[in-house]
Amino acid sequence: MLNWTDVDTVMFDMDGTLLDLHFDNYFWETLVPTTYGQRIGLDVEAAWTHLQQEYRALHGKLDWYCIDYWTDRLQLDIQGMKNDARDKIALRPNVLPLLDRLQTHGKKVLLVTNAHPGSLNLKMQHTGLQKHFQRLISSHELGLAKENEGFWTALRRLEPYDPERTVLFDDNFNVLQRARTEGIRHLFGITLPDSQRPPVQHDEFVCLHDFKQIMPPMAGAAHHDR
Repeated sequence: MLNWTDVDTVMFDMDGTLLDLHFDNYFWETLVPTTYGQRIGLDVEAAWTHLQQEYRALHGKLDWYCIDYWTDRLQLDIQGMKNDARDKIALRPNVLPLLDRLQTHGKKVLLVTNAHPGSLNLKMQHTGLQKHFQRLISSHELGLAKENEGFWTALRRLEPYDPERTVLFDDNFNVLQRARTEGIRHLFGITLPDSQRPPVQHDEFVCLHDFKQIMPPMAGAAHHDR
């Protein structure tokens, strides 16, 4: 599926790739509509209908991922609400074994996320994952979402990498398509980004159900794990 000797740099998305997307779906589709509805005097269904229109208008743009934008737009303490719901933040299967294995292989391992720095910091504090990465990069640093034209080219200036020797794991197919357009060679989607929802597939990309499917061999071993 992947010859790890062809890879120097490993990039991971965060939500839906390393972390169960259930937290984010619950937050934006249940908690925010409920709280917003209470604030403006709408029932949850009416608030959700309104918010869906707001979400769709910004989907794929940097503001869609921006805590500051939604805090101002909805007049809600989005960061505080995320902090209060943090117990729902959970790792996807075999994330830690893969990250540990990549360290033994000496790969450059980067976290590249559209999440706002406030959300990124919360999730790193809750999971302790930051120690597994050489660098944590929020797309807000570059002023572009990962699916926007020029993001992956701009990322090379911030954190140099060889696209031909890079692998990206991301549950967002628009992001994978943009990364492919800008030269990243090895691309994998995620079959079950949200553990509480049905699996997804995509004809253009190999999708992983569990990171054990892509686990590199033990450093120095002559055979692949089964």
